[in-house]
Amino acid sequence: MQPPLLLVGHGTRDDKGVADFEAFVERLGRRLPDREVAGGFIELSPPPLTDAVGDLYAKGHRSMVALPLMLVAAGHAKGDIPGALAREKERHSAFDYTYGRPLGPHPTVLRLLAERLGEVLDGDAGAAAGERPRTAVLLVGRGSTDPDANAEVCKVARLLQEGHAAEHGADFVEPAFISLAWPSVPEGLERIRRLGAERIVVLPYFLFSGILPDRVADQTLEFAGEHPELDVRCGPVIGDCDELADVIAERYDEARAGDIRMNCDTCVYRIAMPGFEDKVGAAQTPHHHPDDPAHGHGHGHGHGHGH
Repeated sequence: MQPPLLLVGHGTRDDKGVADFEAFVERLGRRLPDREVAGGFIELSPPPLTDAVGDLYAKGHRSMVALPLMLVAAGHAKGDIPGALAREKERHSAFDYTYGRPLGPHPTVLRLLAERLGEVLDGDAGAAAGERPRTAVLLVGRGSTDPDANAEVCKVARLLQEGHAAEHGADFVEPAFISLAWPSVPEGLERIRRLGAERIVVLPYFLFSGILPDRVADQTLEFAGEHPELDVRCGPVIGDCDELADVIAERYDEARAGDIRMNCDTCVYRIAMPGFEDKVGAAQTPHHHPDDPAHGHGHGHGHGHGH
């Protein structure tokens, strides 16, 4: 048996999002029968990471591979999860782990985004370029105070445009964010409208259901109601699927081989990026989780944005 795979999610107050995560953990367990697979959250919803580690430890596992189930390397993947895992080392004297990297702009993730775009547009794909409306895609990421994470969403938008948009009848792709970063969804939609788009597909850059993807859909519907002259559609999240499980298996193998390949060239915690010089070497404080015994119980004062 190989070391267990510990999948770490952010957490959500949305029951469907929790169910999506749990279904994905079960899928990984079926596809990777030579190792135990467990999952936990850093905040907002049970099971907390500390319970997932404790369960594996109680079964006799002392070393495991921890992977952040996140699309970009923002503060959660860079600080919160490593901080939470460090606390587990203090709780369990023999506990050890190898930490892998987030999903990132993996080719499979880009293909999955293109497939979700196709689910919205492929009914019109047969029309010649001159016969179909000028079509744009608004790729909506979570948004972060970390410029490196926001830049990666912009990179994914460009990669989607260069590699997949045209095959589904889309002319260009623009990025936007649902929280913490500019442009917002309404601002991104208005920008696309002014660029001459007649049809817009809003594509949530999210793995599973949740409060934020629902907010993306709500803001899309509101904009569509304000602009009946436009064809405005909203695509689905990436979702629980075998292809996503294959990327996680690849990240597991990388971590086991010591091949992490994290890019720190634009990390504000390591490099003095213009405008963020004060963050270099800043202490990383994990978010509160009411189910984590280190933080007490029943307070529920997370870091203040819904998921």
